[in-house]
Amino acid sequence: MLKTETPSSDHAQLDQYAVPELVAAFVDDQFNAVHAVRAAAPSIAAAIEAAVPRVEAGGRLIYVGAGTSGRLGVLDSVELYPTFSWPHERAVALLAGGEGAMFVAVEGAEDDRGQGARDLLAVTPTPNDVVLLLAASGGTPYVLGALHAAREAGALTIGIANNADAPVAGEAHVGITLDTGPEVISGSTRLKAGTSQKIVLNTISSAIMVRLHKVYRNLMVDLKPTNAKLYARTVRLTVHATGADEAAARAALERCGFHVKVAIVALLKKVPVPQAETLLARAGGSVRGALNA
Repeated sequence: MLKTETPSSDHAQLDQYAVPELVAAFVDDQFNAVHAVRAAAPSIAAAIEAAVPRVEAGGRLIYVGAGTSGRLGVLDSVELYPTFSWPHERAVALLAGGEGAMFVAVEGAEDDRGQGARDLLAVTPTPNDVVLLLAASGGTPYVLGALHAAREAGALTIGIANNADAPVAGEAHVGITLDTGPEVISGSTRLKAGTSQKIVLNTISSAIMVRLHKVYRNLMVDLKPTNAKLYARTVRLTVHATGADEAAARAALERCGFHVKVAIVALLKKVPVPQAETLLARAGGSVRGALNA
């Protein structure tokens, strides 16, 4: 039996717990998700190192999964645009059962290996694409179908599973095994298995964006302001990065369409916005490179 399906020996009387005990059981078990991710750190680093050159060459991030795993892939993909101005078309999420499965469980869809392959091929994978394949069990047919189609297309495949010796991890170019063990509620991988996958996806996509110069120091300088909160954040970030007062920061941002990177370079280099844009372009989008030019 898979570890993720094995009943937890620690909580055989879970249905008799008082509410404070239930809370403690569910919360404390989540620490195992962090421990599992930490143990997999070398594989996660290898995945990032392999992915960055392909993404730099124009590749996409393609997420594939079913159920909770698939929904976590969707979540990571859609958040890259507001956080890093990452183009929607370069973050593609494939969910077993289609878009409707984001809101209503389509349980049987994960068993269709052929559909996984067809869905992957429908987005026309290329050798520069990075395909992240998520399956807590590690053997979800839909995900395996997509994995093999991606490999045949020459794309980089990163398999993420929560059981040892899982096909999703073993047959991918880079396998990441998150040994989270039995769940408090047996088989409910929306619990710590899902948490561990969320951490890994956050880590991989965020680290790639750092390497693509979407971050200066530890500041989110390439965000896309799409609401009042984010417009206010662009001002705070620019003030923090440059030491300029709020009025000067806002004025610089208004001149460059609220592109924080450009405003920072313009203010710190004391140059017009067009020149700041040129410096950034020459530096490959690196704020540090533009400032040192």
